[in-house]
Amino acid sequence: MSQASENPEIPGRSWSCWTYALLGLLPFGGTIALTDLSLPTRLLAVLAVGLGFALAIKAVFKAIAEQQQIAREARDEAEMLREQARHDPLTGLANRIGFDLLLAQMAMDLLPEEKLLLLLIDLRGFKQTNEMLGHPVGDEVLRTVAKRMVQSAPEGAALGRLAGDEFMLAVPVPARGQAEAIVTQMGEAIAKPMRVDGHRIVSQACLGAALLPDDAETPDKLIVASDLALHHAKASRQGIARFFNRAMTREVARKKEMESDLRTALQRDELAIYFQPIIDLGTGRIRAFEALARWFHAEKGEIHPAQFIPVAEESGLIVALGNWVTAEAARIAAGWPAEVTLCVNLSPVQIVAPGSALGILSALNEAGLDPARLELEVTEALFAQGDQDASAFMHTLARHGVRFALDDFGTGYSSVRHLHLYPFRTLKVDRSLVSGPGSNARSDTVIRAMAEMGQTLGMNVVAEGLETIEQVRAMKAAGCTLGQGWHFSRAVPDYTAMLMLADEAERLAEGDLWNPRQLAS
Repeated sequence: MSQASENPEIPGRSWSCWTYALLGLLPFGGTIALTDLSLPTRLLAVLAVGLGFALAIKAVFKAIAEQQQIAREARDEAEMLREQARHDPLTGLANRIGFDLLLAQMAMDLLPEEKLLLLLIDLRGFKQTNEMLGHPVGDEVLRTVAKRMVQSAPEGAALGRLAGDEFMLAVPVPARGQAEAIVTQMGEAIAKPMRVDGHRIVSQACLGAALLPDDAETPDKLIVASDLALHHAKASRQGIARFFNRAMTREVARKKEMESDLRTALQRDELAIYFQPIIDLGTGRIRAFEALARWFHAEKGEIHPAQFIPVAEESGLIVALGNWVTAEAARIAAGWPAEVTLCVNLSPVQIVAPGSALGILSALNEAGLDPARLELEVTEALFAQGDQDASAFMHTLARHGVRFALDDFGTGYSSVRHLHLYPFRTLKVDRSLVSGPGSNARSDTVIRAMAEMGQTLGMNVVAEGLETIEQVRAMKAAGCTLGQGWHFSRAVPDYTAMLMLADEAERLAEGDLWNPRQLAS
């Protein structure tokens, strides 16, 4: 062994002792005693051990800190994801999940003297705006509505977007009066015109409201009550805001029962088709028959169309009902004289149903009825739901010769634009202008203008609701070419319609047909 390795004072020997000291002083034991070292080396060894412990502890704390930081970041990210899952990315309002949580918390925190208002909002005409002007404009409309809701909502209110164009508001109120004021305020705020991408848009809303605990005992039942109120707001022509009342529940039960009965009636062939004649005011001859569905219930007797048609539309049964009416009426009309037209009413729901145009053409083909002898009547409500589906439907059938009539013209969503865009051959003046309680001299002026416009466009003009000879004379003088109403005949079964045609043919052969000059007497 060399001299350096034997002398403990030599640096090389000191380093070797330092190494052994570290090993020897570790808690796990060592191979050399501390008393074998010199004093300086012992001090260095102790310091080294202390430093080692300090570094080890620091490393442990650093690892713990890093794990804590990772845990905090994971919690923050999880919270961010939870917030995103509870909010609508387009408007920033709560989505259905988030709103349900807010509503439940509000119900729990509600004071005994307070009520919890829940307001559901549905934008009217938004689908049309979205389809005609594009989704970017539609998105901006939704964002604008959300901003207006935030600005108009009282302090402490929870706001949400359910889906599409449906919004929600919940807020504690001291009494029903304050709730009504909030509903009115929200409706007015949303209804203010807005300008988006150069377009002036008016987004009125249907509003349905309910109060807890007045109308429901739990948040879930409160949502059901508000939804019922919204449903009635959409269906009502008297206003666009409705508060829940108990009668709505009874009305829903009645409609559910009627829907079930109607399904059964369709399956058991319990419905019938009646026909009301449309008379040529110039010749007195029958020009067409309008097919009308009639329901004779085995236990409840005759159910008026005004009762079951809305139920059929709401439930979707109108498609099956409409298809049946078209097919059955076409089969009957095939036996009429070739110059007599069949008129059939169509619901907007039928028109947007997939394959509806092909279904009608198939029914005509099976019945052997010339498409030119079918006139489909549509109401102006069709165009409030968007033009794209209506345009494709009408132009497809028009290419095959099917004719179209614009029914109830002069009410609701009237627009001369539709007469130019679509293949209408007939204009039907609404009965409210002819024989309704509001008919007067001004109505006559409106009818004259409509008749003149129809004649200019080469269209037939039908006056509906004729009940007296005086009304018949007035409508003919105003320029209407056709008339329909109880003065001529009520709706009758198919065999009676055939008898009317046969009687007309007989009188025509004898030269005894009604003389239009009698109208002037």
